[in-house]
Amino acid sequence: MPPLSAPAPTFLWRIATRVPPQALAAFEAALEPFCMAISTQMLDSDDDGSLWNIEGFSDAEPDEQAILRALAKTARSNGIPPPPAKIDLVPPKDWVAGNLADFPPIAVGRYFIHGTHFDGKPPAGAMALKLDAGPAFGSGEHPSTAGCLTVLDQLARRHQFRNMLDMGCGSGILTIAMAKTWRVPLVACDIDDEAARVTAANAVRNGVGNLVRACFGPSYRTPDVAKARPYDLIVANILARPLRVMAGDLACALAPGGVTVLSGLLKRDARLVLNAHRDRGLTLVRTVLIGDWATIVMRK
Repeated sequence: MPPLSAPAPTFLWRIATRVPPQALAAFEAALEPFCMAISTQMLDSDDDGSLWNIEGFSDAEPDEQAILRALAKTARSNGIPPPPAKIDLVPPKDWVAGNLADFPPIAVGRYFIHGTHFDGKPPAGAMALKLDAGPAFGSGEHPSTAGCLTVLDQLARRHQFRNMLDMGCGSGILTIAMAKTWRVPLVACDIDDEAARVTAANAVRNGVGNLVRACFGPSYRTPDVAKARPYDLIVANILARPLRVMAGDLACALAPGGVTVLSGLLKRDARLVLNAHRDRGLTLVRTVLIGDWATIVMRK
């Protein structure tokens, strides 16, 4: 795999607010149209009670008034006062490497996910995934990532895939899981060049760098992605709206009989995502629910 070019400094706009846990999913959905990625974190109980911190990231200056209106509408729907929001520009930096996620080890099915700071021993028989992730890319703690790992564990019991795609690869956690599980070359793609770089680095760190071609570009129109189609497995852990928009492109890139795993969506948005792909000739295999989040498995 040729090395990626050195990235330019990355400016990001950050939208931050704090909400009670019962309204977390609603506010995540409210911010989704304005953000390319969303991160959530439970605050310490002795700090702000049971509040959750939500941070949305955008590579373009967000519409502050539209965001405030969306937050106010969501607050009214949930019977709470509008939460204060802070919108600021994150200074240019290597924000993935500079904000390594100090997350505890996580076990999902056969997978054991841990950071580079972990000096313990993975459980016997577990497939270890070692990575450090940035704040917007995920480390396996989010239910959408856990849902994808759960499905990959289930698929591995019955399927041998030979040509795979991780669309919206982020930190590369799902890319690495796919490469280690099936041991065949695969493509990982993200619209963010730094995500592609992190995925490539994490693949090397996990001993599967020779299997992973990480690239960045306009999703399914990225040359490396288009060249390698059709795929017999496509994993897309993104957000509900882009999943619906890209349903047609996904269907064209998926081989007959191929399987897709769709995640990054709330349960209440699952029907919309499901119908968008059904309209393109895909059929439902099963849905995995973790909390308020859904992971959909479909077949062409």
